[in-house]
Amino acid sequence: MILTPNPYRDKNFQTVREAAKILKEAGVNTRICLPFEVDRSYELPRDLRFSRLDRELPNAEMVICFGGDGTILHMAKAATRKGIPILGVNIGTMGFMAELESMELDRLTKVARGEYTLDSRMMLDVTVQRERDILFHDICLNDVVVTKGAVARIVHLCVKCDGVTAMEFGGDGVVVSTPTGSTAYSYSAGGPIVEPEAKNIIITPICAHEIGSRCIVASDKRIVSVEQVLNARRNAYLSVDGGRAVRLNMGDVVTVRKSHLETRLARLKDRSFYDVVSSKFSK
Repeated sequence: MILTPNPYRDKNFQTVREAAKILKEAGVNTRICLPFEVDRSYELPRDLRFSRLDRELPNAEMVICFGGDGTILHMAKAATRKGIPILGVNIGTMGFMAELESMELDRLTKVARGEYTLDSRMMLDVTVQRERDILFHDICLNDVVVTKGAVARIVHLCVKCDGVTAMEFGGDGVVVSTPTGSTAYSYSAGGPIVEPEAKNIIITPICAHEIGSRCIVASDKRIVSVEQVLNARRNAYLSVDGGRAVRLNMGDVVTVRKSHLETRLARLKDRSFYDVVSSKFSK
């Protein structure tokens, strides 16, 4: 079992140390791997042994993430490609996708006994095409965002579903999300909350300057494309699950569709999605 602590969240790695102890006492072999590279100036504790994630993933039964939703999103791609489920332990602020809080580590013994269920979460496949070349390809669990960047101006976008124009507007950008991502950026931009089990693609304009531009909840069978119009000398930017921005030129086409891959999230509690919504948004 792989334990992936966010070193910037788990101070002195106290949470992952406690979790490793609990799992060891329950008879589970664990490996501690960093979910991403840290700054060179960051000093890792010498009393902990860190393994390489790429070497441990092929033989892992589960990945337990310690951090916020960002840590889970970061791990989702690598784990999902290997068919490995993820269990989230929240040390962040929202922790919407996490199953446990940091003070509930004793529940990890249920993992050792196999007393958990798996929720399958829809993912999106995103590509950027420039003429005949594919410049970018990735998968995501939460959302694809096309935005104007930091400059105080608007970007003009055309959004199509299966090649038919669904909306055209000027604004700050657009969010194309999964049901899992509907409680993230899309929600902040005025989009609806959609149950994770639903099979939809949610298209939410960001600060649109047209009254008629509204959120669209599309079928997961739709192929959504986004491209710039009217502003040939300006750039837009693409971000997938909050990752590094990719600059888009005029004529570049961002295509989003349902991925054939699904992220599996481990569940230890018998609770409704609406219990999670109420508890997280009432804080």
